[in-house]
Amino acid sequence: MMQVFDQAPEGIQKAPHDPRILAAGYQVSLREISFSDVHDKESLMLAVLRGLALTNSFGRNWDALYDVLTDAEVRPPRLGLLLCDFEHFRRRHPRLSGELERVMLDAQRDAAGHGRQLWLLAEELESDPKSW
Repeated sequence: MMQVFDQAPEGIQKAPHDPRILAAGYQVSLREISFSDVHDKESLMLAVLRGLALTNSFGRNWDALYDVLTDAEVRPPRLGLLLCDFEHFRRRHPRLSGELERVMLDAQRDAAGHGRQLWLLAEELESDPKSW
């Protein structure tokens, strides 16, 4: 069976089952960004800051995000971003998610142009039993 890491990254893809275990097996460095609490650009940038373990010097704007995703000095050559609760975020904030996607896809193309790989993997959270 083909796995997402068998192929070059292409757009935002559905996260595989057990992405952390799979990424480890393929020597892909996986970072998780949770969109559960994102409601505006500031909370989005905070989620990115936490997910990528950035310092507070991170500029918290689209250019800064592009720069950190494409920085060969800092980012491993095989990087996966696990975008948790991404579909809900996309439905709640179509404009904000559109801007984010544009930056991530540009970074993905830049990485590919430099022989690097950046997977963008959308993972949906399971329904929270507490919310039943």
